This record gives sequence, structure tokens and C-alpha cells, in this order.
Amino acid sequence: MVGIWIVIAVVLMIALLLIAVYNGLVQKRVRCQSAWSQIDVQLKRRYDLIPNLVETVKGYASHERETLEAVIQARNSAINAKGVAEQAGAENMLTGALGKLFALSESYPDLKANENFSQLQEELTTTENKIAFARQHYNDSAAVYNTARMKFPNNIVANMFAFTEQEYFELEDASQKEAPQVSF
Repeated sequence: MVGIWIVIAVVLMIALLLIAVYNGLVQKRVRCQSAWSQIDVQLKRRYDLIPNLVETVKGYASHERETLEAVIQARNSAINAKGVAEQAGAENMLTGALGKLFALSESYPDLKANENFSQLQEELTTTENKIAFARQHYNDSAAVYNTARMKFPNNIVANMFAFTEQEYFELEDASQKEAPQVSF
């Protein structure tokens, strides 16, 4: 009779351990999803600012059509990107196109002096900083989740319930790891 109680106690402890591990992994995965949504919020803000910036530049540098179209195309690619890796690649392209747009403003003193352009640059710079913070927070959350996923006995539960690895939001080009430089 004592043996049955010991077996029941062991099975109950294993079940409680599995439940605790499962719930911990779910909690960490939800934190990753929440952190990703914060990136998404800032990216949407960025995407909303870009058309206004392009329209302002058009008034002063209408013959710079190639640069303006590159920014618009990069924005559209970023909006339509799916998944962390594709989003990171699209954001790299958009950051590069915005850098060219800001460099273009150096050639047009009237544009550089335009109050609306200056305000949009400031808002975009602030948004870039928020995106960088959100990326860091997401990557930290992904690291905590991925580490928990790989630890024993979590790895057994993770494999049983298909807890997949979270990708990191990484920038490919070292020059794009900083927000575009804005000069007045």
C-alpha cells in the first residue's frame, strides 16, 4: 500500500513539474510576442511619418525622384514583410533609403531650413530611438525564452508541445545599427 502512495506522489510531482515548466514557457513566449508588438507599434509610427517626409522633400527636390521612389518602395516592402528575419531585412533597406533622403537635404538649404521638414526629422529620429529600444527589449525577451527552452527539463516539455525558437531581430549592415544622422 505504501508503494502505491509513493508512485502516486512521484507521478503527481512529475505532473506538477510539467505544468510549471509548460506555464513558464508560455509566459516567456507571450512576453516575446508582446515585445514584438511594441516593435510593430513603433514601425507603424515610422511608416506613417515617411509619406509626410517624402511629400515635404518633393516640394524642394522634385527632380530627385529616384531617391524618393526608393524610400517609398522600401517603406512598402517593410510594411508587407512577414516574420522577424524578413522584417529585419526590410527595415535595413528602409533605414538605408532614409539615410540617402537625409543626405539629400544637405544639398537643399531651403529644405533643410523648412520647419515642417525639421519637425519630421526630429519625430523620425525619436521614433528610430524607440525602435532601437523596442528591438533590444524584444531580443532580450527572445534570449530569455530561448534559454528557458533549451534548459533541462524544459527542453523536453518544449519539444513535446512545439515551443519553437524565437528569431532575433538583427541588423545586417553595421552602418545601419544607428539611427539616421540628422543635422540642422
